[in-house]
Amino acid sequence: MAAAGSGGSRADNGYGGQQPRRRKGPGALATGYLVIYNVVMTAGWLVIAVGLVRAYLAKGSYHSLYYSIEKPLKFFQTGALLEEYLLIAKYLPGIVPSSVVLTAFQVMSRVFLTWAVTHSVKEVQSEDSVLLFVVAWTITEIIRYSFYTFSLLNHLPYLIKWARYTLFIVLYPMGVSGELLTIYAALPFVRQSGLYSISLPNKYNFSFDYYTFLILVMISYIPIFPQLYFHMLHQRRKVLSHTEEHKKSE
Repeated sequence: MAAAGSGGSRADNGYGGQQPRRRKGPGALATGYLVIYNVVMTAGWLVIAVGLVRAYLAKGSYHSLYYSIEKPLKFFQTGALLEEYLLIAKYLPGIVPSSVVLTAFQVMSRVFLTWAVTHSVKEVQSEDSVLLFVVAWTITEIIRYSFYTFSLLNHLPYLIKWARYTLFIVLYPMGVSGELLTIYAALPFVRQSGLYSISLPNKYNFSFDYYTFLILVMISYIPIFPQLYFHMLHQRRKVLSHTEEHKKSE
């Protein structure tokens, strides 16, 4: 579940991926649907951003801002599952340079953190670490869905392209730190309550320890985070250097 978050992309935090083979893009009807979807998702994450700012100005504090955007965050982050099936797997590989496998990984990890950790363990919702990954996700997604929208319309401003392949340098470590700290904060409550754990004996002769599972999730960040981060740096150099060369040749 690494990069679980911030995520990104997706698994690249929405900022990079492997160059795919050029393939035929979606037809006019599919393009129209995809544009609408990405516009709605951009607007949704903008709503979350505005909600965070308004809550901060009203409270005068950044503590516990999660409660001000809890519902839209759950809705739009879960909405990425629709993207994973209909957009990434079927259409976007022919439009944007993203890895389908890495994107799917980050989508699932973020949904996991949203529901199986933050929603399920109420005690962590007031942790400052939640704000870390929420802010990272929000900025990332506004840029990413804007990038997809303009790419579909064949009119991509350089500023958005630059932001997509640059801001991950800060946002990705920020999001991952927030995710790890939130999972860590949830561990004592999970152990005490036995949340989602299944103990023997039972008729299925099967046991599951959710506490141990969360520890394994945290450990999985160790090999995956550096791999994804350096992959993104490589992709940034390739994409932006190509853009600069194209500008000079014009």
